[in-house]
Amino acid sequence: METLINAAIPWAFGFPKFNASNKHRVKPRIVRCLRKNDEVNGLFEAPSQMDLEGHAHMKMSQSPESEPDTKHNEIWQLFREAQRNILYLNKQRLMAVEELKKAEREKEKLLDRIQKLEEENQADAGKDKLSILWELLLRIDSMVLKGMIDTGEASDFRRLVMNSNAIVADVFFDLMQRKDVELLAELRHFSDKNKRNGFHIVHICTEMVPVVSVGSLASYVTGLSHALQRQGNLVEVILPKYASLDLDEVQGLREIEAEFYSYFNGQLQGNRIWTGVVYGIGVTFIQPVRYSTFFTRERLYGYPDDFERFSYFSRASLDYIVKSGKQPDVLHIHNWETAIVGPLFWDVFVKQGLGGTRIMLTCHDFGSQCLEQPDKLALCGLDSSRLHRSDRLQDNTKGHLANILKGGVVYSNKVVIMSSMHSKESIIRSLGHGLESTFTIHKDKLLIAPYGFDKFTWDPSRDKFLPENYTADNMKGKAVCKVALQQHLGLTEHASVILVGCIFSEVSDVDLENLKEVVLIASRRDVQFVFTRLSKVPSKNTSLDSFLEEIKDENVRFIDKCDEALSHLIFAGSDIILCPSFHDPMLQVPLKAMRYGAAPIAITSIGKRFRHVVDHDFQSTKLSQFLNTTFAYMSLNEALDEIVCSLLNWVADFSFVEHFTLD
Repeated sequence: METLINAAIPWAFGFPKFNASNKHRVKPRIVRCLRKNDEVNGLFEAPSQMDLEGHAHMKMSQSPESEPDTKHNEIWQLFREAQRNILYLNKQRLMAVEELKKAEREKEKLLDRIQKLEEENQADAGKDKLSILWELLLRIDSMVLKGMIDTGEASDFRRLVMNSNAIVADVFFDLMQRKDVELLAELRHFSDKNKRNGFHIVHICTEMVPVVSVGSLASYVTGLSHALQRQGNLVEVILPKYASLDLDEVQGLREIEAEFYSYFNGQLQGNRIWTGVVYGIGVTFIQPVRYSTFFTRERLYGYPDDFERFSYFSRASLDYIVKSGKQPDVLHIHNWETAIVGPLFWDVFVKQGLGGTRIMLTCHDFGSQCLEQPDKLALCGLDSSRLHRSDRLQDNTKGHLANILKGGVVYSNKVVIMSSMHSKESIIRSLGHGLESTFTIHKDKLLIAPYGFDKFTWDPSRDKFLPENYTADNMKGKAVCKVALQQHLGLTEHASVILVGCIFSEVSDVDLENLKEVVLIASRRDVQFVFTRLSKVPSKNTSLDSFLEEIKDENVRFIDKCDEALSHLIFAGSDIILCPSFHDPMLQVPLKAMRYGAAPIAITSIGKRFRHVVDHDFQSTKLSQFLNTTFAYMSLNEALDEIVCSLLNWVADFSFVEHFTLD
């Protein structure tokens, strides 16, 4: 076929055809296909009889009749040159392909090398703390031999390492590769800071990420403990030994082979004690023997005997601290579940070697305060006749009952109230859920702390779950995320379509009737909706099923089982995020929405509109003031109008939100 094509080419260049006017018939040129060594097929022109004539004849002056042959030769010469060029280019192409393959092979080798290095780094990161401590002790020996420090200072350093080994291993993990001079400077700095500011803090609590988590308390305890240890404090946590604990992240878990008894219900009760390390934080687990069913249940909370369960744990924690010889500077207790530690400490334990210890209570939620019959206080060793008074544990509304959370407030040295939206004065005045008069009396010990979240995990500029990252200065990636979310949900894929997300923890948090009306109105404007309940398992809810059936539309999607990756994509892909409330201790939806460039709109119903009326207190946090003045009085339809009119001045500034986001 190639020969046929090559043979036909010369006629395309205008070779003379035979006709009657030609005096001499031009003999056809014979073209053969030859193969040279290691070369592709080429063309070879066979000699004609004219070419074989003598040399003398070729020197004869050419007649006009020979002009066609001359043109013929010139064209063939051009054709051969073109063919040589093609062969040369083809050879160059093959060489380029080979170079590309070589580069690919080198790339694969480089990727393999990078993977090996990452595996080695992970192996190094997994080095046990004891190895780090011994490496540091040997470096101290080296400094003595080099004359950098004297034996007295070396002894102080060794004592510091051994007495604060958990903190030292955490702080110096990334510093061991430094030179001796730099490491010595860090040792001296750490030693000075430890002498000045080092506190021994013990959390007595019911949750801790990642071993057991239900609400915001778990991440708060772990995050705060880790941050305090990084500052040179010694922090440990005491937890119940739940049967549902996730022990994968607990290093060195072991049971202490020693008898330990605590007081409960008029007798000494046996307990098993387990210890381990979680994210560099020492953790103690208390497991009752006789009352073993207290913490082997399906749920953490919500049982009729919750007071008995957690008062047992609180008393056992204090007994353990005393019997193990600990003398912490701070006992940090949380919510009503361990609030009974306050009265127990001051009435029973303060004179048992804990005179220098102080109590701090953190309240994450006033909705649950635990009201119980006063005589139940005797279960853990308290005298109800002394405590059931209006200035102590007697409930402010139901005087015949004891309020356990109130007892924690009264008997703590400091009380931290978690709130991102409300000031101290507004909580004391009207948001204390019946504790307002108690807060008024103890207002000097009250502190307000805003909720926060991990700014490294929830950051659109580096979020590993997003198809493309973005920042406030470059929002192109947000459009990509929206299209990716639309594609995942089977919605019309277009970045210009307004997409509204709604994230909640429980269906009961949402006014479904009000939400239905607003969704039906907004869907007429070609607005897309995605509703999701953040849960690891789907659930059945009749009211929710009815709601979804009534709003059924091609632009509405509901996800009953949402994982972490999808929740990140919903924040990044949505233009508006509907929030059950701006006071959101668990999910922190408003803060995350602003961080990802979405407008948070509260779905608290007032009349027929979506509103969130907030008391504008002059001492509110700057973040709450920004949320209130920008979004509190905006309905969903108004937010849609703002977007349609391209008036996006209310979209949160990322750098502003970052300033108020806790680590």
